Amino acid sequence: MRKTPTLSRRSLLRALGGGAALGALAGCGVPAAYVSPRDRAGADLSARDKRLTWANWPLYIDTDDKDRTKRPTLDAFEKRTGISVDYIEEINDNDEFFGKISPSLMNHQQTGRDLIVISDWMCARFVRLGWVQRMDRAAQPNVAKYLDPLLSSPSFDPGRRSTVPWQSGITGIAYNRRRVGREIKHVSDLWAGDLKGRVTLLSGLDEAFALLMQGNGVDITRWTADDFHRICDQVQKHVHSGQIRRFTGNDYTKDLVSGDVLACQAYSGDVIQLQADDPDIRFVVPEEGAELWSDSLMIPNLARHKANAEKLVDYYYQPEVAAELASWVNYVCPVPAAQDVLASSTDEDTAALAENPLIFPDAGVRKRLAIARDITSTERTEFAKRWNAIAGL
Repeated sequence: MRKTPTLSRRSLLRALGGGAALGALAGCGVPAAYVSPRDRAGADLSARDKRLTWANWPLYIDTDDKDRTKRPTLDAFEKRTGISVDYIEEINDNDEFFGKISPSLMNHQQTGRDLIVISDWMCARFVRLGWVQRMDRAAQPNVAKYLDPLLSSPSFDPGRRSTVPWQSGITGIAYNRRRVGREIKHVSDLWAGDLKGRVTLLSGLDEAFALLMQGNGVDITRWTADDFHRICDQVQKHVHSGQIRRFTGNDYTKDLVSGDVLACQAYSGDVIQLQADDPDIRFVVPEEGAELWSDSLMIPNLARHKANAEKLVDYYYQPEVAAELASWVNYVCPVPAAQDVLASSTDEDTAALAENPLIFPDAGVRKRLAIARDITSTERTEFAKRWNAIAGL
């Protein structure tokens, strides 16, 4: 059985203080930034140059317990295909990475990367700007066959032609069942009097807003500006009353473990790791629903090894490979067929992962999950300004 990493990928996210400025830069109304379809593809060297460069987040791929420089699934891909992969763990924040590669993309230059992984709300920005290429699904039969239907057609990329989920997750509520003394089932439970001063919300606008809207019964696939301002009014009231202790990045995990916080907005992948040390920590998909999100693979414009990148993406959609990856990273697996692979494992701990609803949500949970429509470029400046003022960013 693999060892659980001491730090998850999402634990590296920072508060998104710079998002408004970058959102303004990346808006569809910036003519110089948009790239038309005819200008996105470059000469593909894949047939004669068996390599590719892949930028990902730290701690977001399986590694060998005895030698952390080895990545079993990636090593197997290289051996099977003869394609050499330059794997770079350089993405620590969506906005920061946007700032790093946006000058090249808006100026019709190569980024030096054939494959990148960023969060879907940022993927939406890239897709609108025309900064990524469509993938050839004819060359990706595993993606076509095994991609989770829940993730198959977000509003920003219908049919997932330009993006493919790497891993997915749920934004819900975490709490300490022993310390709270009862179950939490609803978003509104965060506002109970006995939790006053011991509740935290996520500081990033894109991370926080959808779950709060769901608490109001909003369909987050088609939310409106009025829905957004309504939750801002509510959150502002709870800040002034002292109900909300603070707004956090992933440091909420420390507060939850210490007992300084009893309930909080949280990511499913983090809670799996916390439960290994404290089974009293629970993760809840509220009755009103929770947000399903993804970090997705994309091929940026002018990538020199597009076909090689497409082959790598499709490789990770083989159920056996997806299962091996899921057993290490412990996020929601975008390949439901991997569940049967894990269940058949002779290792008891590995087989048990197949029954974990935070990796393979059951039918009841799946009915309550939804992908939020993204914040458009015209909305972002106004919404970020209001949210950041409330969150103290």
